[in-house]
Amino acid sequence: MRSSLSPAVAAATLLSAASVTSAQAQSQFSISSDDAIRTSSSTLAWDMLQYYKGNLTGQTPGILPGPPPAGDYYWWEGGAMWGTLIDYWAWTGDSSYNDEIMQAMLWQTGVNNDYMPHNVTASLGNDDQGFWGMSAMLAAENKFPNPPSDKPQWLALAQAVFNTQASPDRHDSTCGGGLRWQIPFSNNGYNYKNSSLTCPGIANGCFFNLGARLARYTGNTTYSDWAIKTWDWMEMIGFINNETYAIYDGATVGDNCKDINKAEFSYNNGVFAQGAAFMYNYTNGDPVWKDRVEKLVDYGLETFFPNGIAVEISCENVGTCTTDMLTFKGFVHRWYSVVMQIAPFTANKIAPVLKKSAAAAVAQCTGGALGRQCGFKWASGTYDGKTGAGQEMAVLAAASSQLIGHAKPPVTAKNGGTSTGNPDAGAGSDDFQKNTKPITTGDRAGAGILTFLVLGSACGMFGWMSLGV
Repeated sequence: MRSSLSPAVAAATLLSAASVTSAQAQSQFSISSDDAIRTSSSTLAWDMLQYYKGNLTGQTPGILPGPPPAGDYYWWEGGAMWGTLIDYWAWTGDSSYNDEIMQAMLWQTGVNNDYMPHNVTASLGNDDQGFWGMSAMLAAENKFPNPPSDKPQWLALAQAVFNTQASPDRHDSTCGGGLRWQIPFSNNGYNYKNSSLTCPGIANGCFFNLGARLARYTGNTTYSDWAIKTWDWMEMIGFINNETYAIYDGATVGDNCKDINKAEFSYNNGVFAQGAAFMYNYTNGDPVWKDRVEKLVDYGLETFFPNGIAVEISCENVGTCTTDMLTFKGFVHRWYSVVMQIAPFTANKIAPVLKKSAAAAVAQCTGGALGRQCGFKWASGTYDGKTGAGQEMAVLAAASSQLIGHAKPPVTAKNGGTSTGNPDAGAGSDDFQKNTKPITTGDRAGAGILTFLVLGSACGMFGWMSLGV
């Protein structure tokens, strides 16, 4: 059964009986005060969870309906949704959905407690696993209620994800290092190394981010060493432009990652900006990391917030955004908000932009049967006629993160953290590359053809960007 409605949500639900039909209708949501933010965020969270069926009899806890063709959503988006709700709880104090978060996050851990459940093997990427790992890390940092003692703990789950991704089985000499998109060698996209999720995945971005956060939480330099190594590789291969600080999508291993797809997406910038901010904080203000944070934030605000409102520049205005891409703006709002906490020198730049963008986000939520559902094109000022879990998630993130000024910064093991870790977590995991036949030339060729086909269909719309400077 779904959680009982709070009085604020119940009142908003009654208001929806008079359905709003005009695209120019007045939004029911506001960020004009802390109380307005909490009330609006409460309703947005409830509306988002109407797309979730995992707490109903006979359904699978933790996931949104999918993957295609069974539904619109891939496995990773469930992990992202729970992370959004963990932040919602931390920022608003509303624990209405904590039971659902707990059930979902524990149900999907897999038999080895490393977020590699066997039922998603066919589409299991390093990026997918990474999102669930970052949500577990968030639970530890925000002091989300700990699981029962006989269940895996948040910090240990995050460490398990990191350890499986740091395993030699995930890194090879192609392109000089880096994670591939997919984990099983037989999966479409195994031949792609990347920084973002557009076509393949945000694999190396999640790994860098998780390493930086684990370093700060635990003080263990193994994690920071990997974060530095990943950043250096990203620059070396050209996925991070060390002059402009643009971050590009990725490339195939067949040409040693020389032909880079230069599509740019907002949350790619955001995941590296947040990771760099954690490294800045962890190193007590190292000027190298301060410079990287500042340049990433400056580039991100200029590029992805034209006129101060979030726009997914590579797909939004040409109508090519996929279901995955409809979530990206919300991640940037959440991650940039935390950047302000742990790298406070950024706050004067970030805060006014996020406020203007959040106001635009909630203003266009005037559609659907309830007359308050959210679209994707925030800058247009009007509901665009399409809604879904991703749109609701993004607006919820933008609205609730406006309370960041009242929130406690992420804790560490020495500064209030209570989650139990396990540095060896994930060591016994089935890596989906072990206990398989050796990879032959034919396997590599087949994987290359499959990668070419899947990237051609999913990413063809962005191919022209590879010609960019």
